[in-house]
Amino acid sequence: MIDWLIHFSEDLLKTCRDVAPIAGIIIGFQVLVIRKPILHPIKTLLGFVNVLIGITFFMEGLKMALFPLGELMATQLTAPEFLGIPTEAAVAAWKDYFWVYLFAGSIGFATTLAEPSLLAVAVKAEEISGGAIRAWGLRIAVSLGVSFGIALGSFRIVNGTELYFFIIGAYLLVIIQTILAPKLIIGLAYDSGGVTTSTVTVPLVTALGIGLASTVPGRNPLLDGFGLIAFASLFAVISVLTYAQLAEWRNKKRNSSNQSSSK
Repeated sequence: MIDWLIHFSEDLLKTCRDVAPIAGIIIGFQVLVIRKPILHPIKTLLGFVNVLIGITFFMEGLKMALFPLGELMATQLTAPEFLGIPTEAAVAAWKDYFWVYLFAGSIGFATTLAEPSLLAVAVKAEEISGGAIRAWGLRIAVSLGVSFGIALGSFRIVNGTELYFFIIGAYLLVIIQTILAPKLIIGLAYDSGGVTTSTVTVPLVTALGIGLASTVPGRNPLLDGFGLIAFASLFAVISVLTYAQLAEWRNKKRNSSNQSSSK
């Protein structure tokens, strides 16, 4: 117990050091630029303490659970006995890793749907748009994009294809969609790509990528283990832009049908 308290205290000090610049900037602007006293200083101080303790517990939880869990799942799903291939086989075919792709897509969908950052953006988008953009519709669209992106990124790790082929292709698709998509949704789509890579998604997906690159023969964890977050972010943008384009097409078709029936 004493050892754990010492370890926790060290992590808490590290968190204080990381959060101190943020607190300094906020307080500095409030006092020196705006020149107004901080309202409810005791409540503000208590809030900062809660944030520090929460971040420390969160980081400790990542080290104890999510990182090991992601690596463990990658190891188990790529084991020769699970894949049904001879143990002495040097390399398995990419088709043998079907369960890896399914797990990657499933975990991408589930973690994104539960992402607090995405929930906040979706609620605000529905509120500001007056219901034109549905929170659930946006969350499902982003989750599907992340799911496909992480599954595709896992395929890239298994297959060994260079990362830049996929990234360049995805960016070209994003550029084309940005030109064609409704202007109302473009900023929201790009923000959705950013909020997907937050507290819930990043730790598990990063651990999965590193674990996968460590267990698949011929892959380097440093070169191949990273990049899944880029897939998640890019394909979230693509899915939201696609969702907006489909909604616009459906509305145009509905309006044209109403006009035809009125005639």
